[in-house]
Amino acid sequence: MYEFERETAVEIVAEVCDLTRRVQDSIVATGDSLTKGDRSPVTLADLAAQVVVSLRLARGFPDDPLLAEEDSGALAESPEMADRVLELTREHISPLTRDEMVAALDRGGHQGGAGRYWVLDPIDGTKGFLRGDQYAVALALVADGDVVVGVLGCPNLPAVSEAADHGSLFSAVRGGGAQSHSLDGAVRGAIHVDAITNPADAVVCESVVAAHAAHSVQAGIADRLGISAPPYRIDSQCKYAVVARGEASIYLRLPRDTSYREKVWDHAAGAVVVEEAGGRVTDLDGKPLNFSEGRLLGNHRGIVCSNGAIHERVLQACRAELNID
Repeated sequence: MYEFERETAVEIVAEVCDLTRRVQDSIVATGDSLTKGDRSPVTLADLAAQVVVSLRLARGFPDDPLLAEEDSGALAESPEMADRVLELTREHISPLTRDEMVAALDRGGHQGGAGRYWVLDPIDGTKGFLRGDQYAVALALVADGDVVVGVLGCPNLPAVSEAADHGSLFSAVRGGGAQSHSLDGAVRGAIHVDAITNPADAVVCESVVAAHAAHSVQAGIADRLGISAPPYRIDSQCKYAVVARGEASIYLRLPRDTSYREKVWDHAAGAVVVEEAGGRVTDLDGKPLNFSEGRLLGNHRGIVCSNGAIHERVLQACRAELNID
């Protein structure tokens, strides 16, 4: 079940990875970005990627709505950017009018909840993208609150067995396991979390930017677990990928404050890839993530991702360090 959806999603993400990777060098050189209200950068590739994914999904699954990060408001701020997004998108989908481009972006405004819908983060880890570093294209299918398909495209993350940076793509179907692919979508093989049972032997995966990862707090949690290995710092949902393929054992997303709630597009694809690789993803209370609550994970605080075997001990260390019940 859902194998066709997985195959289609892999094809779409592979196409968008090619688009974004071709743009990355020039975007870094020119500084061609916008600023959203939350001050995070929005790039030409970010917007073009969402247009392509939106249109591909609309043609393949016309009854499925899309919940995505971006909208056309960024284009209204810069007519020049709108022209360039249209030009780049037309390299993949032509003919395409400006109105069709805007509609494709705004199609991502689905509010989530019950039923079946796709979730997209066109470029997760935008700051890493602008630095010429790691980022991910994250696409997932949700059915009645459960993520049933997840695909992560990580264009700058090499295969474990390869020295060259050829990029990687990961996919999972609920109940069907997780796979690694080359960046063109060809299957490399099944992936699995590591077999560590002693938390002291773990490697913690965290964000490059300290503000995102609360490095000092995470260091305190690592100390409680007896972890001595340095953290594996990497941008985006690539963190889920490296846990899923056994390079790290723990990824934490700690709440910024008591009211902050995570966005569904930041976790849907990565969570199912880890879970189908044998790991576990919950909130700080140990509850599985519920994706039927809208565009936010409204009833959850924080995210704890692990190889599964050490999950309860990681939860205990987190709650002790954060002084929460």
